[in-house]
Formats: sequence, structure tokens, C-alpha cells
Amino acid sequence: MRSSGIRPSINMNVIRGIIIAIVIFIAIVILTSSNLFYIMQRVEQQEVGVRFRGGRIVDVVGPGLYTDVGFYVELKKVPSSAVPFTVEDDEIITQDKQRLGLVVAGDIFRPNLSQADIMKANWAQYSELYLQESILQNRVEGLARQSMKVCIGERTFNDNVIGTARDVLRECIDTELSRLAESYGLQISNVVVPNIILSNEAQALLDAITQSRLNTEKAAQDKLKAEAEAAAEQARQQGEVRVAQSRTQEEARQQTTLAQLETERAQAQQMVIEAQKANELLTAQRNFEISQARARAAAEQAKADLAPEIAKAELYKANPEYVALQTALANASAFKATDKLIFTPLGTIPTIIVPGPGVQPTIETSPQ
Repeated sequence: MRSSGIRPSINMNVIRGIIIAIVIFIAIVILTSSNLFYIMQRVEQQEVGVRFRGGRIVDVVGPGLYTDVGFYVELKKVPSSAVPFTVEDDEIITQDKQRLGLVVAGDIFRPNLSQADIMKANWAQYSELYLQESILQNRVEGLARQSMKVCIGERTFNDNVIGTARDVLRECIDTELSRLAESYGLQISNVVVPNIILSNEAQALLDAITQSRLNTEKAAQDKLKAEAEAAAEQARQQGEVRVAQSRTQEEARQQTTLAQLETERAQAQQMVIEAQKANELLTAQRNFEISQARARAAAEQAKADLAPEIAKAELYKANPEYVALQTALANASAFKATDKLIFTPLGTIPTIIVPGPGVQPTIETSPQ
């Protein structure tokens, strides 16, 4: 009975121990393994997140918090900020076998969120470039040296260092380096050539070329100056001639204008005189016409006034008896009722004595 009671107790302890061991093992596996889950992992603003499951890329994500659980799940972060690089090569051979040194600098950009397809396509081969900055810089510096040799090697010494050649050289290196970096899914920006390194021989050659160009430019400037001065003198002389010609022409024009104005003034005066004459003649003509009209009116009025008398005269002329009758009537109308008539024989003249004090009127009545 005692032994049968001990065995169950031992069995339970063993089972508990096994369970605890399994739990501890699972916890250790979970805690030590990063391929089974990730919880609330943050992708920052200057990063791109690459999410893996089963060893394959399932998504490329931007800034945010991400969680995943499963077998072989992982979130890798690729910085999207610029990675600067500077590379120097002390000895590069030009097309005409001169030695030049060059310093080139710029910025490297890995694929960003908008270039997720490039990231996925190149991840298997170039993931180290995207994740490790030092490896990225070394690779791009090698590409930059290659580009420097190509661009300097296809140009002469003068074409690399004289005048605006440095700008042309920079553009060439920028184009060539960008072409090489594109095959890695990389972008190159802000390429500059801050320094060109010259050996003593190259510096002497550059000084000689510079001095020769300065002399040539000075001679050209002197020539241009002399030509400009000659042109200015010629222009001055021509200007004086033109001024004199213009003055003569202006004087002639003024004389012509004055003569024309004088002619126009005389013509205007003549026109005024003629207008005055025409006006006077018109006035006289009007006055004459008015006088004639008045004369005609007076004649007509006179005719009208004389018409009755003329009619009487014609009547008297045609009828003398009527005239005698009218004479008699007129004489008769001249006497008053108190007047006395004296009849004398034909051919006698009556003598009339006006009565007065002591005078007796007598009338001679005897025939002669």
C-alpha cells in the first residue's frame, strides 16, 4: 500500500518537470529567434521597409509601425537618405599622355518607396549595397574612378583643364557614373569636381598654356581696342560730315520754307485784296440793283399816282365839250350866292372899281 502511493506522486512530478522544460524551451526559442515574429517595429521617415516571409520579399513599405508572426518573417530597413562619397585619383592619363589628378564628390541614393520594383529585382544581388553604407560607398567610389578614367582619357590636357573644360568634365563624369550606378538600382546626384591635381610638369604646361592664351587674348583685345578706336574716329569724322551736311540741308530747307511761306503770304494778301475788291464790287452791284429796284418801284408808284390824271387827260383830250362843261362847273362852283356877275360883250374888258369911301363903282359898258 505504501509503495503504490509513492509512484503516482513521482509520475506527476516528472510530468510537471517535462511541461516546464517544454515551456522554457519554447520561450527560449521564441525569445532568441527573430525569424518567427516581429512586433510594432517602426520604419522611420528616411527609411524603406522590406518585409520578408519564408525568405522572400512580400512587400516594400514606407514609414510606419509593422507587426508579423510566422516562420521566417523579417522586416529589414533600408535608409533612403543620401550617402556622400568622395574619391581621389592622383594619376589619370589624358588622350595626349599628360598626367592629371582629380577629386570627385557626390551623393548616392538607394531605391526609395516609389522604386519598389527596382528594390525587389536587385535585392538578391545587391542587398549588401542597400543595407551597408560602407560597402555602398566602396562600390560607388570604384565606379567613380572608372568614370574619371573614361572622361579624362578621351580628352586632351587642354580640353580637361583650360577654360570651361572643368564643367564639361564634370558633366561627363556625372553622366558616365550615373549610367554605371543605374545597373545597381542606385542614383547619383550632386556630382562635383572640387579639385584637379596637377604634377609639376602639368602645372608648368598649364602655366605656359595660360600665359599663351593671356597673350593671345591681350593681343586680340589690343587689336579690338585699336579697331574700336579707329571705328570711333571714323564715326566721329563721318558724324561731323553728316552734321555739316545736315546743317547745310537744314539751312536750304529753311530758306525754301521761308520762300514758300513768303509766296503763300503774298498769295494770301492778293487773295485778301481780290476778296475785298470782289466784296466791294458785289456791294456796288447790290447797291445798283437796289437803286434800280427802287427806281422801278418809284416809276411804278408814279405811274400808279398819275394813272387817274392821265386817264382824265385822255378823257379831256377826247371830249373837249366835257372839258368846257367841267370848266363851267368849276367856275360856277366858285361863286357864292352873294356874288354878282357882270356880263360884257365879247371883245370888251370890264373895268372893276373896288368900292371905297366916296367912290362909286362904274362899269364901262359901251362897245368899242
